[in-house]
Amino acid sequence: SGLDPAQPYFQGTPIEVRLDKSDADFVDIIHTDSAPTIPNLGFGIRPAIGHIDFYPNGGEEMPGCDKNPISQIVDLDGIWEGTRDFVACNHLRSYKYYSDSIIYPDGFLGYPCASYDLFQSGNCFPCPEDGCPSMGHYADKFKDKIKSNAPKYYLNTGEARDFPLWRYKVTVTLSGKHKVKGYVNVALYGSDGNTKQHQITKGSLKPDNTYTAYIDAEVNVGEITKVKFLWNNNWINPTLPKLGAATITVESGETR
Repeated sequence: SGLDPAQPYFQGTPIEVRLDKSDADFVDIIHTDSAPTIPNLGFGIRPAIGHIDFYPNGGEEMPGCDKNPISQIVDLDGIWEGTRDFVACNHLRSYKYYSDSIIYPDGFLGYPCASYDLFQSGNCFPCPEDGCPSMGHYADKFKDKIKSNAPKYYLNTGEARDFPLWRYKVTVTLSGKHKVKGYVNVALYGSDGNTKQHQITKGSLKPDNTYTAYIDAEVNVGEITKVKFLWNNNWINPTLPKLGAATITVESGETR
C-alpha cells in the first residue's frame, strides 16, 4: 500500500526507482498531495502507478487542511502532530485515511471515474455491477476484479476524524402552487443511524420540478426508514407560500 508515495525526485522516474505495480502482486495507492511541486509544493506523485489508485477529494487538497496555522499547530492530537499537519497536512492524510479504513471497511468506497469533476457531478454514480473497491486496508479484496486498464478511483472524505463518508443520490420532486426562492434540505434516517440535513438545491424552487444532489453522508444509514424534507425561503413572505415534496428518491452508491 502506497500512502501518498513521494513525488520529489521520484515522479517521472523509471519504475526501478519508484513504487510501481511491478513491485508486488497487488499495489494500491492513496494519492492525497499530488498538486504539482511548483508552485503548489505537492509531496505526492500524481500519475496512477498501482493496480488501483485512489484519489480522495481529487487527490490534491484535503478538506480540513486549510485551517489557520495556529488552530492547526495546537491540534487535538497535540502540538507535535499539529505542527506536522501544518507542514504536510495533505501528505499525512493518507495514513490517517488508511488507519480509519481498518475500522470502517465500507466507508471509503472508490468510484471508477475519468476525473474528479465528473465524479463530483455524479457521472460515475452508483458503483458498477461488480462493486467499488474500498480505499485503504481492504483494497486487496478487489484484487481479482481489476481490469488491465484500471481507471482512477475517486471519493470524498470528512474534514477530521472520523473520515469516512457514504455517498447517496437524492432526487426531490416539488409540489405546490407557486414558484418561490429558497433552499431545500433533506436528512436521511435509517436502521443504522441518521444524517444531518444536506442541501439539495437553492435558488428558484418550482413546483413539479425535480432537483438532484449527490450527498456524502457522515453515517451509513443502512436500511432507509424515513426521509425528512425541509424547505425555507430566506425572507418573510406575507403570502406564506407552501411547498411540499411530491416524491423523494434515495439511491445508495454501494448497493445501487
